[in-house]
Amino acid sequence: MSQVPIYALSDWGTTRFRLWLVDGAGNVLGEKRADDGLDVSRVKGFASVLEGHLASLSAPSDLPVVICGMAGSRQGWVEANYVPVPADLNAILVGAVKLPDMARDVRIIPGLCQLDDTPNVMRGEETQLLGAILDRNLSSGIIAMPGTHSKWVELKQGRAKSFGTYMTGELYALVSQQSILRHSIQNAAESASANHPEFIAALKSMLAGNSLLGQLFGIRAAMLLNDLKPEAAASRLSGLLIGAEIAGQKSITNNRIVLVASGAMATLYGKAFDVAGLDFDLVDADEAVRKGLFVAASGIWPNVKGNFK
Repeated sequence: MSQVPIYALSDWGTTRFRLWLVDGAGNVLGEKRADDGLDVSRVKGFASVLEGHLASLSAPSDLPVVICGMAGSRQGWVEANYVPVPADLNAILVGAVKLPDMARDVRIIPGLCQLDDTPNVMRGEETQLLGAILDRNLSSGIIAMPGTHSKWVELKQGRAKSFGTYMTGELYALVSQQSILRHSIQNAAESASANHPEFIAALKSMLAGNSLLGQLFGIRAAMLLNDLKPEAAASRLSGLLIGAEIAGQKSITNNRIVLVASGAMATLYGKAFDVAGLDFDLVDADEAVRKGLFVAASGIWPNVKGNFK
């Protein structure tokens, strides 16, 4: 494995910043993770944040950088316009925006948008999607990418045909931390368990067609009347929201699903798919976004190998 980086890859989200230095085969030579997401970087300055993290990894001054995520949003560093679906994901390379007034070559990848009767956008997940497609050599199927705003993408003949967004992660954070249910969940928001009976019961309730709004307050009532513990409350809330998300996908879940997730999300959604009787393959989300970024960088700078000292 070469110890010389040829690209820097960055996934720049709303709250988190991730950076990898990679060699010509995509092997990781250095990595940084920080809470320098969109909001923080707007205050600190995007260029300052990026250069600071590159310097901490001793990156060469002329190392090119490719970025996906919220750094390319309207509120970000420079807006990278959306590519409409249906789209070949390689089209994102054509739309990569070069940052002006930078000593090094820095490009931001555009997101995807849907312009029909159900308008939708994604930014950052398109790169993860590209990596997952390459990882599984997919041409058609359903790709699920859980997170703050979960994405479900229909892939047909190598093109992203359509996609939907579910605010599952954001709703979980809001309800568990700011609603009346915060008294039931307390400090256990991170303790939702895929194997907890309350998680499974909540999933089954949503998959059976029950109302999410009609079930939420039951968490509060169960605490008051049945001494429902915080971990159980967190597990039930997670099951309700994930179950509602999956139930909303009934029209396209006859296919085998590719689940792009890591850590707790992989465990929770994997269990939920099992309970729902859905076949799936798991792709690590970190590896997928890194692979997508590497392919993007290789397409933008195909002749850089060996140029850096």
